[in-house]
Amino acid sequence: MTMEPNNAMMLKACLFDLDGVIVDTARYHFIAWRQIATELGFDFTEEHNERLKGVSRTRSLEILLEIGGLSLDDEARTHLAQKKNSLYLQYVLKMRPDEVLPGAREFLTDCRNHRLGTGLGSASKNAITILNLLQITDLFDVIVDGNKVIKAKPDPEVFLTGARDLGVLPRQCVVFEDAAAGIEAAVAAGMFSVGIGDPAVLAKANFVTSGLKDLSVATLLARLEHQSSRASAA
Repeated sequence: MTMEPNNAMMLKACLFDLDGVIVDTARYHFIAWRQIATELGFDFTEEHNERLKGVSRTRSLEILLEIGGLSLDDEARTHLAQKKNSLYLQYVLKMRPDEVLPGAREFLTDCRNHRLGTGLGSASKNAITILNLLQITDLFDVIVDGNKVIKAKPDPEVFLTGARDLGVLPRQCVVFEDAAAGIEAAVAAGMFSVGIGDPAVLAKANFVTSGLKDLSVATLLARLEHQSSRASAA
């Protein structure tokens, strides 16, 4: 069950997914996975790609093989995972600071101005490389990525680790996610969740917005206070 803050001012930290929240690298993942699928002899569509959002590279490969109806040994899987990452990095390493999604840099700065902890919680093993290329690494107090945790979303490990590293309780955190698996992870962690994207896909989030450009810390606190009041009156 989602933990509702007892008071909006209990908010102490914000945890952010990377892809789809801070930067849009989803298209690069899609291009790379589609090339792998083509080489394996089947089509991989944008609809299929929705199933891969927010999950680890290993799990993404498993889903891809399920779609293609294929079964491969561990050695072949390892080779394909490494090849996919190489294809992906060909695009990622060309990224520029202006590829930060609208409002993300400003919202992160707003968090720091309000003395809120900021953490990245991403399945990506390339997270630090991407943040460095975008020149926003210093806007995060902690970075928890696929190199630091074992369990992929919807397991809450990545967000619980982020809260621990920030020195705050899970109920004092807000998670920003664009994937259903990420929202499920936030719920399982007992954190307030903000969906970034499609309300139909992110139905389990506490509320959904189109992007960080539509938020400020002040509006977030007001939303937390409103939902807390509704929970108290229920």
